[in-house]
Amino acid sequence: MNKASRLFCPALITPKNAVVKQTEQLSRSQKLLTELGLVKSGSNGTYQIMPMAQRSVDKFVDLVQSNMQLAGGQKITLPILTPTNLWKKTGRLDGDISEFYMVRDRSNKQFLMSPVNPRGGSDCHAGHHITISYRQLPLRLYQIGPKFRDELKTRFGLMRAKEFLMKDMYSFDVSNERAGETYAIVSAAYDRLFKQLDVPFVKVNAATGMMGGSVSHEYHYISPVGEDTLLQCSSCGFAGNSEVLDAKPESPVSCPSCKGSDLKEVRGVEVAHTFVLGDKYSKPLGATFLNTSGKPQSLVMGCYGIGITRVIAAALEVLSSEQELHWPCLLAPYDVCLIGPKQGSKEQPAAELIENELLLKVGELCGHQELLHDDRKELTIGKRLLEAKRLGHPLTIIVGAKAAHQDSPQLEVHLSKGEILELDINEALKLVAEHSQHKKNLLNCSFLQDKEENRSQSVGQQH
Repeated sequence: MNKASRLFCPALITPKNAVVKQTEQLSRSQKLLTELGLVKSGSNGTYQIMPMAQRSVDKFVDLVQSNMQLAGGQKITLPILTPTNLWKKTGRLDGDISEFYMVRDRSNKQFLMSPVNPRGGSDCHAGHHITISYRQLPLRLYQIGPKFRDELKTRFGLMRAKEFLMKDMYSFDVSNERAGETYAIVSAAYDRLFKQLDVPFVKVNAATGMMGGSVSHEYHYISPVGEDTLLQCSSCGFAGNSEVLDAKPESPVSCPSCKGSDLKEVRGVEVAHTFVLGDKYSKPLGATFLNTSGKPQSLVMGCYGIGITRVIAAALEVLSSEQELHWPCLLAPYDVCLIGPKQGSKEQPAAELIENELLLKVGELCGHQELLHDDRKELTIGKRLLEAKRLGHPLTIIVGAKAAHQDSPQLEVHLSKGEILELDINEALKLVAEHSQHKKNLLNCSFLQDKEENRSQSVGQQH
């Protein structure tokens, strides 16, 4: 059982009247994660993730992996250190490499600490000792691991750090047509993943940029701290990156979807990016397969990235208030926080009987690993409740004085959005069961499809 008294959560305590010098710009999510001890700043642009936040990271990794596997992905691990000769072959080192970390070994050989790894993905197929038949394609290989970028100005904590956790997938197909089919399948998995998180997002046409290729889309969370400028249509909801739409003040663009002119600028945090790369990397690296004639032919590639730690921070930025974290339902570190009576209070003996019953029954409903028992009974209920609300637990159940009433014991239940309920034991357990069912619905996306259908019907009726 998870006990708050054993949880390593080194909250940041600032003495009264202390002058705090800010070395970087803070976002709402960064401020809360740091103050509450979920994330600690390491060196400039690096962060230590504490146990409670690590639970959220692990949950998101599991969710990403399940969706990648549904899309036919196979998990691999590629080296973080990649020889610079791989990058030279594709011409990538000829451009701006100021964000790359370059290191040398004791033999003075130069390596690059990968910011993303399509070259490594291509290289795992290159070389004379590996022969791939067209029968083995398509291949969709993904990894989850740290990436590095020497950001000139780190901003907003995990949203723009020098070291971050990323999922990158590389697909290999026999032709552009088949690569397009793979792109549709993986894109559908991305759409499903972001719907499961149930945080408002937009998918936009994007420039291929330094990665190159023929097709590209970005996934954004709309937030004032976003670094991308998007144009969003108020009529149909379409959104596009301003770089692609080429908007100019003297000649405003119309919506490519509905042709309306009501486009407004919003700021977006890019959390995922997909590309069709063609043979940009496979050709120079010699990554080939044997076609139906038995002759070598260049593989056609795709690349698909998700910023694991960035998604979590950006989602918190969108959902949270200034004082309290609010998590995507599937990523909350714990589903339920149970707070028992204060040590030495007159209601303690009777209330603890209810508390022990709830520890068993709530754990059975939501899973014992999803229950956090705040057993720090030397602290008042009010102090523990304040912390629980700031941490953003979806459900916080208080077993206090009203639970000690023999005739009709009442529990105080706090929901993450601020609602407070007084419920009997069975009603509280029903609420826990409903929350668990809501998580299952998110995982199978059934209720999301219903919401979309209802929204579409509503829009159709309005027009």
